[in-house]
Amino acid sequence: MPRTLLQAADTILDYTVHRAGGAPGVVAMATDSNANLYEGAVGKRELGKDQPMTLDTVMAIFSATKAITGTAIMQLVEEGRIDLADAARRYVPEIGRIQVLEGFDASGQPRTRAPRRDITVADLMLHTAGFSYEFFSEDDLKYRTAMAVPTVVSCSFASIQSVLLHDPGERWTYGVAVDWLGRIVEQRRGKRLGEVFDERIFGPLEMADIGFTMSDGMRARRAVIHDRAMDGKLTPLPELTLPQPPEMDMGGQGLYASIGEYMKFIRMFLNDGTGPCGRVLKAKTVETMCRNGLPAGMESGGWKTSNPSLTNAGEFDPGIRKTWALTFQRNEEPTHAGRPAGSLMWAGLGNLFFWIDRQNGIGGFWGSQILPFLDCVSYPGFVDFEAAVYRHR
Repeated sequence: MPRTLLQAADTILDYTVHRAGGAPGVVAMATDSNANLYEGAVGKRELGKDQPMTLDTVMAIFSATKAITGTAIMQLVEEGRIDLADAARRYVPEIGRIQVLEGFDASGQPRTRAPRRDITVADLMLHTAGFSYEFFSEDDLKYRTAMAVPTVVSCSFASIQSVLLHDPGERWTYGVAVDWLGRIVEQRRGKRLGEVFDERIFGPLEMADIGFTMSDGMRARRAVIHDRAMDGKLTPLPELTLPQPPEMDMGGQGLYASIGEYMKFIRMFLNDGTGPCGRVLKAKTVETMCRNGLPAGMESGGWKTSNPSLTNAGEFDPGIRKTWALTFQRNEEPTHAGRPAGSLMWAGLGNLFFWIDRQNGIGGFWGSQILPFLDCVSYPGFVDFEAAVYRHR
């Protein structure tokens, strides 16, 4: 590890936690294709308690789950068991009953119609199917309320049977699409998604400290999610966890993990699909997953909020053109932090952020447990951390 990187990154983590209104605790790591270049942990797992944040602290990683589900889908593509152009209802018939929302009548009841074409597997990978999340869309929230569709954090199959905000292929809209992909994996493999992950991804990558249901050891090391009020005050929410065990293994949001385990997944992409115990993906498949998959002229962008307690409105790297790969955001121009064009990144609702830069052979992960998303302290800390990695590597 370069000494200057150690000093710079340590300073950023320390400032992020100990500044006024700072994050309760942060774990951050950076890696090259061989091993971690930097590992740091600062702060507490829960404000008001003595347990320090450590490198093996377990966090709900929320949407950082999506790329792992995308990997499981691409393994099926490699085997010829599915095709990205296939209609998704071929594998999950229930998705064929999802309607497009046209509006609401005077009594608040939704007006819907059938989509103009089938949702494909590729639509789900690229977030062009039309699905959203209830906390990113007032219309999705209103539909769920009117039709008694449960929240996605219930980790239930019913929670993803909501509505399309537009016809498939019309535009990029971020939502529950990857949870449907998880159901496709289960249908093709005949097993729960967590079992598939264990056998085909976590095993070859020696990822042990990760799963939809926490082991006793993981639970003992769990960082508590904190709520940041409008005045900046942080309150620990020790009872706030995803259902354990979940009714459904949610391919879009359901994993718990320590950050070091996810670094092994990032390194697999830096090593053309190979892990310490064998190949997870073919090199050609990794290249495919890293390319822009959106039609010409379509971009991925920011998001609105319909639930400010869960997420702020915002956008990553505003002003920089961004598309979508399988299943990551891809920056088509260099970022201010130093990430080159063609790199990948995404995030998790609890203010977790990661990037993968195959051009330079580096990646990183910034983990915290704070709501709402795009926290005013944790997200700038991530940007500073990434910039420090590029400046001092």
